[in-house]
Amino acid sequence: MGAEDRPAVAAEGIVKRYGPTVALDGARLTVRAGEAHALVGRNGAGKSTLVSVLTGMERPDSGTVTFGAEPAPGWGDTAAWQRRVACVYQKSMTVPELTVAENLYLNRFRGERTIRWRALRAQARGLLAEYGVDVDPAARIKDLGVEQRQFVEIARALSFGARLIILDEPTARLDAGGIDRLFGKLRALRAQGVAFLFISHHLQEVYELCDTVTVFRDARHVLTAPVTGLAKNELVAAMTGEEPGAARVVRGSARTPGEPVLRTEGLALEGQFAPLDLTVRAGEVVGLAGATASGNTAIGEALAGLRAPGGGRITVRGRPVRTGSVPHAIDAGIGYVPEDRHREGLIPGRSVAENATLTVADQLGPMGTVLPARTREFAGRMIASLDIKTTGPGQPVSGLSGGNQQKVVIARALAREPAVLVAVRPTNGVDVKSKDALLGVVRQVADGGSGALIVSDELDDLRVCDRVLAVFHGRVIAEFGSGWSDRELVAAMEGVGDGPAGAGTGPARGATGAAPVRKRVGTAEATNQSDGTEGTAP
Repeated sequence: MGAEDRPAVAAEGIVKRYGPTVALDGARLTVRAGEAHALVGRNGAGKSTLVSVLTGMERPDSGTVTFGAEPAPGWGDTAAWQRRVACVYQKSMTVPELTVAENLYLNRFRGERTIRWRALRAQARGLLAEYGVDVDPAARIKDLGVEQRQFVEIARALSFGARLIILDEPTARLDAGGIDRLFGKLRALRAQGVAFLFISHHLQEVYELCDTVTVFRDARHVLTAPVTGLAKNELVAAMTGEEPGAARVVRGSARTPGEPVLRTEGLALEGQFAPLDLTVRAGEVVGLAGATASGNTAIGEALAGLRAPGGGRITVRGRPVRTGSVPHAIDAGIGYVPEDRHREGLIPGRSVAENATLTVADQLGPMGTVLPARTREFAGRMIASLDIKTTGPGQPVSGLSGGNQQKVVIARALAREPAVLVAVRPTNGVDVKSKDALLGVVRQVADGGSGALIVSDELDDLRVCDRVLAVFHGRVIAEFGSGWSDRELVAAMEGVGDGPAGAGTGPARGATGAAPVRKRVGTAEATNQSDGTEGTAP
């Protein structure tokens, strides 16, 4: 086999365990030199773990990795790994305060007493020009756009000698023009023999850019096939394990929804989501389904006051809400469960009672005081109603299991008896039993006369919903009533939907660059507007 015929990377029989969890179970992947190879799969499929193995960040329990038919470098030999492979992550790994040139040559001058800055910038300019990157070496990274930062990271990786670049959701924060320019750059580099492993939730982009696609599901390799000739419904079926036409029962409510408790009109945030008209009614659980970078999380954060939208309005039970203000969102009746309970949801050093009552401190004593006895009493009621497993209100929240910590976060959100609960990936990082309990709480909120909005890409989260809206590149492109199938919903979330109504969603790049789509599935209908117009799928 000639050098040009050797694979850029080949992984065989990779097994990786984290305690009782099997993250990779005999996984395999081969990427040829000069190839654009897609790796796709639902959350938890094993993609991120494989990337960690391929980049030397994790040591597999068993299996082999070779680059160009040579064994992978030894564990901990960072320089040797950098000469073979690099990963450009969705979140930039550059240092914002340093210049382009400094980032390109970071950690390459160890042991040298002086650095000739003019020569360094000239060297950086030549390196960037070699790979067609038009960026000023003296510019600070923080002043560059997302697209330019990605090009700098790719150039840095190639400068070490790596001929395999892993791109983790590279288009997540790019507009339509940026995506086209990125794809053009990747095609040019492929002509030089550089191979790319492309990880994306946007399957339409897989068809636009890649030669081959590999599917992982439940930590295992499921499929490797040429993109040409692979039908989109077959690709989605491989990801979900569900054949076309197989419906799953959604655990929605049989009750007729009441009056609107939450409504948005033309709500928009530049670069995140397009003008959105959304209604959640009393007694209803609505899902916003979308991949991590779809814009659905930004919608949830805007509703909670964490982001200030550029336009539109929010009303709760008919009363306007001041946007961009968390206190006003809480006072208006919006309860919020953030995605990351550790970073945004809890104060680890504080007790269960203190965490659960953060939003009702004004109700725990006269004239702004907080009475410990009243705090414990209030928290005790929340512990009982949500069945939080704890030794008592005074137990540090850090001592609870993940599921019970999440219940404390929900308790805080419900403490003021909100009109609507907005929960972002509410079962993230908890076990199956805890998931059922948490989703049961959300269902109870709606059954009690409030409304609930679940923002998630986890299908199990969405089964509790009465309606599910699929969000892709900042737009609602489909709405599903009860009886949706995994395949239909995943296809819509990935931007390749062709559900039973025959309304193809097609690619919808950027938060402002695609025509709105209406799609009927079952008895539901969804509309996402831009500039006052609507699009209706045939």
